[in-house]
Amino acid sequence: MKSRIKREPGRISGKWYSKYTGVFEKPYGNISEDVFETISHNFSGFSCEDPVASVVIIAHNEESRLTACLWSLSDNSCPYPVEFIGIDNNSSDRTGEIFIRAGVKSFFESRQSSGYARLCGLEHAVGRYYIGIDADTMYPPYYIQTVIEKLQRPGIVAVSSLWSFIPDKKRPAASLAFYEFLRDIHLRMLFIRRPELVVRGMVFSYVIAAGRKTGYRVDLLRGGDDGIMALGLKKDGKIKLLTCRKTRVTTSSGTLSADGSLWKSFLVRFSKVLSGFGKYFTKRSHYEDDESNMINKKDGNI
Repeated sequence: MKSRIKREPGRISGKWYSKYTGVFEKPYGNISEDVFETISHNFSGFSCEDPVASVVIIAHNEESRLTACLWSLSDNSCPYPVEFIGIDNNSSDRTGEIFIRAGVKSFFESRQSSGYARLCGLEHAVGRYYIGIDADTMYPPYYIQTVIEKLQRPGIVAVSSLWSFIPDKKRPAASLAFYEFLRDIHLRMLFIRRPELVVRGMVFSYVIAAGRKTGYRVDLLRGGDDGIMALGLKKDGKIKLLTCRKTRVTTSSGTLSADGSLWKSFLVRFSKVLSGFGKYFTKRSHYEDDESNMINKKDGNI
């Protein structure tokens, strides 16, 4: 069994992810062999037969972003033995090839939905903890270690953390920082009563034994499988929100782009906060399905 030499987590630079932006959203064919050799070499240092955690990376047509994600994970400093599992969720691009070149064990899941992808990872995981990863996200150098240490605490069944967006010309760093500051206040308040509405699959980790009892919903079109998993896990223990920089990931601003400008994104989300203000003060144990978010089985999508 091999694992990384134990190091105390150090300070995290605000621009820790800049190392990986050179390959983020770049054509797969433009990425040098040296990068893949580095990633593969780094991952070989995590090899083990009895992992404490299973790090599951789900990807659907993410060939332009997956390399940056894997590079950031391979650079993680972690004293615990962990395994990495890639899930190619019915991709039509070269996502599966990237997993192979990076030296990550991977599986092809032909049934397309984030629920099916996460479930496939859960079925193959052999660790005590499931660490969920999305292919369009980059992870700071002590992310895996910090998540494992939080999950090892008594009474904790799951953890989730916060995230930042990659700045660009339309969304400069200062504007994003202000937006994220306000959003984080909202998320912290909402998490107290309804953590299931705050967790995101890219930053959600849990005890595998409890997760297998709850299971994943696989019939949701736009996600939500992670929130429903969290809703079930609340019966087995506490879900903790991690707010330290060591667990704050950086992801694509694609979800913001869907609403247009950053200002418009803020207004859309602020109006939702106002209309659902009561959520800060009430708990829920059940939610009705949104028919617009259901995969139509008749169309052959499942």
